[in-house]
Amino acid sequence: MASFSAKEAIFVFPKDLQRVVTFATSVMQITLEQVSKRYRYDWIFKGVDYQFVAGSRTAVTGPNGSGKSTLMKVLSGHLSPSKGAVAFFADGKKISADDVYQHISYAAPYIELIEEFTLAEAIDFHQKFKPLLPGLRTSEVLDLLAFPKAKDKQVRHFSSGMKQRLKLALAACSASSLLLLDEPTTNLDAQGVDWYLALMERFIGTRTVVVASNVAVDYGFCGEVIDILKYK
Repeated sequence: MASFSAKEAIFVFPKDLQRVVTFATSVMQITLEQVSKRYRYDWIFKGVDYQFVAGSRTAVTGPNGSGKSTLMKVLSGHLSPSKGAVAFFADGKKISADDVYQHISYAAPYIELIEEFTLAEAIDFHQKFKPLLPGLRTSEVLDLLAFPKAKDKQVRHFSSGMKQRLKLALAACSASSLLLLDEPTTNLDAQGVDWYLALMERFIGTRTVVVASNVAVDYGFCGEVIDILKYK
């Protein structure tokens, strides 16, 4: 399993937020057996045989439009494969695709935020469906985001980079055993990329992580790589 280096995470959180979070959660394993997905007459990918081992960090790579996001949606349980089977296990116990949402955190550019909420309201609302990691509070997530004047600002007034930071923070800070990140540094500037890497260093823990991207910095901490083009 790949680890972070100091050069990879330049951003420094405030002193009281620098500790690496350790937490107890279930561990997720996903097994794909000859998984294929088709839209109408076009096969997006075919014959994927792969096991995402519990606690592993895996990158899904390939050019834009190659099927990375479709595979991520299959891994999240939002899409069913056209052929093949997907099996989800939490702590060795099989769970249904209908229940997998309880075990995952998912951040992607196409996931919408409720823009009428203020930043504080968005974090509080999120917790009603996905609790934060043990010991974390709304105030700490606000500090992590480093938007000192945005607590009472509506999300619709945020820049694209601020919205992306919020999506990533909500996913990373949620109590989940599977973390799915699709194009995580989309809309982030150089400082935002450093912030993302520092966030991952602190919050991945023992979770299973899958990062879909064609940008190397997004998945530099991943120990395994799946090239989606191999399944065309």
